[in-house]
Amino acid sequence: MRIFALAAALILPVAALAASGNDWNPPKPSETTKTCKGKRVWDEEKKRCVRPRKSSLNQEGLLDAARELAYAGRQEDAQAVLSAMADQEDSMVLTYWGFTHRKLGNQELAQAFYDQALAQDPDNILARSYMGQGFVEQGKYGAALAQWKEIRARGGDGSWAEASLRSALETGTSYSY
Repeated sequence: MRIFALAAALILPVAALAASGNDWNPPKPSETTKTCKGKRVWDEEKKRCVRPRKSSLNQEGLLDAARELAYAGRQEDAQAVLSAMADQEDSMVLTYWGFTHRKLGNQELAQAFYDQALAQDPDNILARSYMGQGFVEQGKYGAALAQWKEIRARGGDGSWAEASLRSALETGTSYSY
């Protein structure tokens, strides 16, 4: 039955990945990735690169910087930004901890962070998508398909989270953002 469900999921068309919203596009390079080296972020108020804890960035700004650094392949730098965030129990912070650990090859630790993110917010479809993409990377297609179904059941049909996991199921390739 699982194989039939997986086959059905794989033949569904992937929504166009160009178009609406930042969720559909990789993060745009900012001064953080263009200018700053190591575990530093661009501080617009100070007009220079600073340590994340010394920056004037708010939680959203720090999360954006972590996402940008992770997309650029700078996982350790992204983790330095994440560690500077005040609310370490925030579902999105936990999601990006999981993402960066997955990209570093720490699958078990990534899974623990995804589990914590989902304990905080079971409707966090981004955590479900990244976790599912990790399952695809491990060849655990049944577990990935289960997350894809959860995303759809939680109102994520047509979202970037749903489409990217569906694409990973179809192609075996995951996303870096």
